[in-house]
Amino acid sequence: MSSKDLLPIGQIAARAGVPVSTVRYYETLGLIPALRSSGNVRLFPRHVLRRIALIQVSVRYGISLAEVAVILKDLPDSRPPSRAEWGTISATWGEHLARQQAVLERMQAELTGCIGCGCLSQTRCAVVNSDDRLRTDGAGPRRVLDVPEAAGTE
Repeated sequence: MSSKDLLPIGQIAARAGVPVSTVRYYETLGLIPALRSSGNVRLFPRHVLRRIALIQVSVRYGISLAEVAVILKDLPDSRPPSRAEWGTISATWGEHLARQQAVLERMQAELTGCIGCGCLSQTRCAVVNSDDRLRTDGAGPRRVLDVPEAAGTE
């Protein structure tokens, strides 16, 4: 890799539109690779900009940094990901977003149903919880916690 393909942390941050501290944090988490100059200055391969963009978009869509790390660990640090590798990432994120969408749609339907009946009481609601049957499922928001997506991520 030639020195013209390496950028200092300030340039990476400016071009990625993130603070320098974010670039350092991503490096600390192992999400992006960095080299050190003889003067101990962090230098980043130019293709790190693509990784930072992927990380930023992923986080914006509710994908945790831990989940991003799982995907990025299988990618080479020495080059940008290939089209096939990006396709794999896209398919993985698509599945994740579809599960999230199903959870959100279920929550919206339940909220609409509860607000629509007017009683707003989980203990007395004849529609959602007749005879307080949900108490046997355990404490807390069981109807939301027992969503299949939550079980699939553990």
